[in-house]
Amino acid sequence: MSRRVISITGAERTDFLQDLVTNDVTRPDRLSYAALLTPQGKYLFDFFVGHDGDELLIDVSDGLAEALTQRLTMYRLRRKIGVELTDRVVSRGTDTPPEGALPDPRHPDLGWRRIDREGADDGTDWDALRVALTVPESEVELIPNESFILEMGFERLNGVDFRKGCYVGQEVTARMKHKTELKKGLVSVEVEGDAPVGTPITADGKAAGTLYTQAGGRGLAWLRFDRAGEGMQAGDAQVHWRG
Repeated sequence: MSRRVISITGAERTDFLQDLVTNDVTRPDRLSYAALLTPQGKYLFDFFVGHDGDELLIDVSDGLAEALTQRLTMYRLRRKIGVELTDRVVSRGTDTPPEGALPDPRHPDLGWRRIDREGADDGTDWDALRVALTVPESEVELIPNESFILEMGFERLNGVDFRKGCYVGQEVTARMKHKTELKKGLVSVEVEGDAPVGTPITADGKAAGTLYTQAGGRGLAWLRFDRAGEGMQAGDAQVHWRG
């Protein structure tokens, strides 16, 4: 999926973003994976944050880039910062990292990412890799105003820091972490047959979840754990989850 890059400049840029998002973005030596949530704790945007001199660079899905730029501008208020959608390009791969690349913080097998003036891709089958590692994608498994990041694996993917302090939606996210047991979530399943992304999954005639990206006989599914089990269907496809 294509990516865009947002630049945040100004002396208060790091404090500004740190107050808004789910992860610590203060480290200049690494990429951070983070999300911006609604006050009710629902997912709006996920992205990577890197430092480049006097800029913060946000690597975000093309389909979310303009809306994220507008949302950050709205939150700016009287902060002395600039927010701009740029023409820089995101490269990524799983081969030998080029100069200036940094590791994808979600999982070691996801390789490297780099922001530059021109891009390249090494031909990795990203859908197959995401399915193997149970990694959600913006606007596919991660649905704005609907998904909850803990159900989508953000703790496992290093996308949320429970020690960093307040951010938008922090109270709901912390409550889900400390006071409840997750009863729904994104998992890897076996799939026999084909079904379009977003096909509802049923078990014994009851709604049990949704089937998303598929590759090589496996897929990503958001399931209600109390209804998931053998005999699940997604359209004409059979879905198996080992739990």
